[in-house]
Amino acid sequence: MNCPRCGRAQPPDATPGVFCVHCGQFLVRTRWVALPPESSAGQSSPPPRRGRYTGPPRYLAPPRWGFPALPWQREQPEAAPNSASAAAAHAGLLIPLLRGVALLAAVAGAAEIWRYVLLLRSRGQALGAREVAASDALVEAASWMCTVMAVAVGVYLLVWVLRVIEAAAERSGVRPPRSRRTVLLGWLVPGLNLSVPGSVLAEVEHAALGRPPGERPRPSRLLRLWWALWAANVVLSVFTALWSLRTGVQARANGVELHAMVDLLAAATALVTARVVAWLTALVGPPRAIPLPRVVSVREPARTDPTPASTVLPR
Repeated sequence: MNCPRCGRAQPPDATPGVFCVHCGQFLVRTRWVALPPESSAGQSSPPPRRGRYTGPPRYLAPPRWGFPALPWQREQPEAAPNSASAAAAHAGLLIPLLRGVALLAAVAGAAEIWRYVLLLRSRGQALGAREVAASDALVEAASWMCTVMAVAVGVYLLVWVLRVIEAAAERSGVRPPRSRRTVLLGWLVPGLNLSVPGSVLAEVEHAALGRPPGERPRPSRLLRLWWALWAANVVLSVFTALWSLRTGVQARANGVELHAMVDLLAAATALVTARVVAWLTALVGPPRAIPLPRVVSVREPARTDPTPASTVLPR
């Protein structure tokens, strides 16, 4: 048999097949016949009608197929939370709480100022019973609420401080310079709480910024401001508590002034503390990838030449 493509005869000793041993052409002659589709040959049957929707399927017994009754699971297990993530989680709740303390302290300060205004008015005229009762109720409610919330937030602040100390030490690769017991005593013992809290936060800032461990910490302006407000608040609170032991009309009037100053100073300290918490938490946290703009091309201003010049910088 000769190949229809190359015209060469197939060798007699070749294995019989349907392809040419020389060029691979199909040797069997074929004839293509076009036929109409089956639906056109006879009468087309109408499409089946879609039944009415009767609701979801119902089962007489619970089906055995479906997903297993297991909670959602990740493909890769999450990494164990470190001190930086724990500090960030605590800061997310601590910052609004500090702002709430600042708001309550401001309300308590306004109530004390209102009481002092009533004392000044009482020197020349009689005061209404309702007005005096409302002032006393506002002072008592605001002062107690502010005190209770300040104590609770102060305890939570200590929890954040311990976490952020560990996170700063892990970030700088050194051990914390103070133990937990030393930190807690420095924040709670009168006298020590004037210097230890500022020193602790300065050490955290120093370690988080990656400065040499043997260098003396230099606190930032925000931290120095917080340190001054904290110390002034502690001193003024102790002085006001001792002044409240005195008797006499003038001593009580001066006590109202001191309480107003303590409340307003506490409001300012709480606001600055929220800023410090956000600042130090951002320092010990992981660095964020910030996409920077990239120059692709630089075009010169329009010229009289119809062909503008452009320079493409390599990426």
